[in-house]
Amino acid sequence: MTPSRRRFLQAGATLAAAGPLARAFAQNDYPSRPITVVVPYAPGGQGDVFARLVGDRLARVLGQPMIVDNKPGASGALGARLVAKARPDGYTLMLGQTGEMAVNRSAMKTPGYDSLADFRAIAMVGNAPLVMAAPASAPYNSLEELLKLARSKPGSISYASSGTATPGHLAAAALAIGTKTEMVHVPYKGAGQAITDLIGGQVQFFFSSASAIVSHIKGGKVKALAVSSPRRLAALPNVPTVAEVAVPGFDFSLWGGYFAPRETPDAIVNRLNAEITKVLAEPDLRARFEAEGSSVDPMPAARVDAFVRAEADKYAQLVKLTSAHIE
Repeated sequence: MTPSRRRFLQAGATLAAAGPLARAFAQNDYPSRPITVVVPYAPGGQGDVFARLVGDRLARVLGQPMIVDNKPGASGALGARLVAKARPDGYTLMLGQTGEMAVNRSAMKTPGYDSLADFRAIAMVGNAPLVMAAPASAPYNSLEELLKLARSKPGSISYASSGTATPGHLAAAALAIGTKTEMVHVPYKGAGQAITDLIGGQVQFFFSSASAIVSHIKGGKVKALAVSSPRRLAALPNVPTVAEVAVPGFDFSLWGGYFAPRETPDAIVNRLNAEITKVLAEPDLRARFEAEGSSVDPMPAARVDAFVRAEADKYAQLVKLTSAHIE
């Protein structure tokens, strides 16, 4: 073997050995620059609130800025595609929610990503139950009374949603299936117009995010009939759950958490999970979440992954039963 050939092979071996060491050093040094958190919706929504409330505090703990980058479009699929294809180095994350992580994979023909195969969970952030609200002028004052009317006059009850195959739509569809009632779906392009028509009495109920509807409830413009979570909402302690009144096991919510591209190293995921868990334990932050109509339920990353898979299965069954598809 010639001296030049020997030097070439030795250099190659040194580089090969340095690869894992370099990666390990990068992980130990993480983060060494700003982290971008993609929110697949416009500013002001539930996921945006989650990302900013937690991100501000997480930035102080990590010593690097957490840059929220809103990428709305295609029911959350646009932002999800970007993160799914990002470099798995912990510097591009997503604040993923119910729609893009659990619903789109069965409700969209070509979402352009696979929420279960292309991502790994980092940490759950918040869980916001839906509030079933009715017009203040409605002749029914409880879920029992609404269901009694629905059974006596099939097809007379209409419900709003923020769009076809949104969590609110599928929650209402699950209520109709679970109570064997016939109700009419009226989809809107967002919650704003749905709430306006709910207040005006054009629709009979709407499963809304708590953050969007609680002020209208307290202002007397609409009334709360039930909440969609297994437990009552702290902001509306006297409002029963759907599970209490009509459908045992009923559980629908707008949840959100941090997700990363699938190949992101364990060391980075574990570090982020630990720091996010500490931030979520701060009492004043929990109080802010409760004021927004949300609860905080920190859990290990593996448990978040299992939760998302269970949610995806639940919504896949509903999409099949209702033929609710996002165009």
